[in-house]
Amino acid sequence: MRILIVDDAPFIRNQLKMILEPLNFEIIEASDGEEAVEKYKQFRPNIVTMDITMPKENGLKALQNILAFDPKAKVIMVTSLGHRTRVLEAIEKGAKYYIVKPFSPDKVRDAILKVLNS
Repeated sequence: MRILIVDDAPFIRNQLKMILEPLNFEIIEASDGEEAVEKYKQFRPNIVTMDITMPKENGLKALQNILAFDPKAKVIMVTSLGHRTRVLEAIEKGAKYYIVKPFSPDKVRDAILKVLNS
């Protein structure tokens, strides 16, 4: 299984990586929305975790571009507390689920497994 972790903060990417590596995911990383779309097309991951607020191309735009390329893409949005409106917008645009920062390892694993099994 392959997962694409998209976040402009190396700390968050590393946190997610540490949670997901024990689940035997092959991990691909991107630091902005443009890079996320390129890597999605190149590696075709089974699932994506995508930060909403990033430079260059934000997570909502990258979500739309990934879904335009692959309508069956499974994308989980990652956001800070207080971005409820943007989370709802992402769900309306096709995100499968969301995780709120700061997150616990259990919540991340549960979200990933829920989306993969849907």
